Amino acid sequence: MNMNELIIPEKKDVERAVKSLYNFLFPRVHSIKKKDNDLCINCQEEQFAAILSLLTDDGDKVSKKFFKNIDALKEELIKDAQFILESDPAATQLMEVIAIYPGFFAIFSYRVAHAIALLKVPLLPRMITEYAHKVTGIDIHPLARIGHPFSIDHGTGIVIGETTIIGKNVKLYQGVTLGALSVDKSKASKKRHPTIEDNVILYAGCTILGGETVIGRNSVIGGNTWLTESIAPFSVVYHKSEIIVRNHSNYKEPINFII
Repeated sequence: MNMNELIIPEKKDVERAVKSLYNFLFPRVHSIKKKDNDLCINCQEEQFAAILSLLTDDGDKVSKKFFKNIDALKEELIKDAQFILESDPAATQLMEVIAIYPGFFAIFSYRVAHAIALLKVPLLPRMITEYAHKVTGIDIHPLARIGHPFSIDHGTGIVIGETTIIGKNVKLYQGVTLGALSVDKSKASKKRHPTIEDNVILYAGCTILGGETVIGRNSVIGGNTWLTESIAPFSVVYHKSEIIVRNHSNYKEPINFII
């Protein structure tokens, strides 16, 4: 299908399809207004096929390819939810994570969008992750490569760029940015975002930039750190801030005081 022939799906239709698929995969998360077709796989296929037909020449075929692997996708997502449960002392049960945690919903939306992106469908993967971005504050590009299990705790303000590679057993906290050193359009086809190896923890507010930046396995990156170079495996990186307690008798105006 020529890009000029594409008809952009309504955002509400995409959002409805995403929520319906979520209810289908996790039927214990109930809505008092939920329709029976939320639990019907044929209805799910038809709903996605109708949207996909606006974006590709054979929406039915693409929808069937996607749903052929839906059981494997659900298994990945359950592993993600279990990892979040194991990682967060405030979580009490698996269904709490699945039903309530914004980090899990962002991961769910990413994994659905990524699977559709691999089928070469334009626009829809980004529409799915932007819906998750809207409701969770977590921005994951559908072409990022993220292993499983994967944990996002709190999550608000997380940005994961298009060419990011994330390994297995990685934990992210709120405000983490995995971004590019440059937004130059000429670099669009190159790896611009970092690689995070297995078993890494990225604490709140850390920023990691650059396509050649690799965070080695089993490393811990502390809050508010800023990295543009690679870190060896088993490293601990942290930002050391200076706190000065003053009283009125010995307070001296600092030369770097800025209003």
